[in-house]
Amino acid sequence: MLKHIHNVLTLVALLAASCFLLSWADSWEGIKKSAEEVRSIRADFVQEKHMKILRKPLVSKGILYYRIPGSLRWEYESPVQSILLMHNGQTKRYIQSKDGLVRDKGAGLQAMQFVLPEITKWFSGRFDDNPDFEATLESGSRIVLRPKKQAMAKMIARIELVLADRPGVIKSVTIYESKDTFTKIKFENARLNNTLQDAIFQEI
Repeated sequence: MLKHIHNVLTLVALLAASCFLLSWADSWEGIKKSAEEVRSIRADFVQEKHMKILRKPLVSKGILYYRIPGSLRWEYESPVQSILLMHNGQTKRYIQSKDGLVRDKGAGLQAMQFVLPEITKWFSGRFDDNPDFEATLESGSRIVLRPKKQAMAKMIARIELVLADRPGVIKSVTIYESKDTFTKIKFENARLNNTLQDAIFQEI
C-alpha cells in the first residue's frame, strides 16, 4: 500500500514538473517570471551564416557568459578567435591578428554596441522591451520580433527565438536579413546560476 502511494505521488510530481516545463513559455508573464530566477548563464553556441551564394553555411563555434544585470562575454573560438565584452556599460571587442588578439575600435564595434544590449534583454526575458520591434509570442515556444520602421526592416526582416524546455533558457536565435540570408545561433550545454567573476567580462 505504501509503495503504491509512493508511486502515485512520484507520478504526480513528474506530471507537475512536466506541465511546468511545457507551460513556462506560454505567456509573457511566465517567461519573465522564469527569467527572474536566472542570475547567470554559461553556454556553448554554434553560429551558422546562410547565404544564397554559399554552397554551405559559414559555421563558427564559441562560448558565452552572461550575468545580471548586463554583463556579457561572447567568445568565438573557431574558425577565427574574437571576443566581445560588455560590462558596466562599456563594450569592447578583440579580434585575432598576426600579433594575437588586438582591440578593435572600428565600425563592427558600433554595430555590436546595439546588438549586445538586446541579447542581455532576451536573457532577462524582456523580449518585448525594444520599441523598434513588435514582439509576438507564437506556438511552439517561439518568439518573433518584427521591425516597426522601414529603415530597420531593410537591415533585419525579422528575428525568431525558440525557447528551450528548461525554464529561462533560449534554444536558438535566427536573424533574417532577407529571404535567403540569415544567421542562426544554437545554444547548447547551458549552465545556470554559477558564480561568474568580474574578470570574465573584463579580461581576455
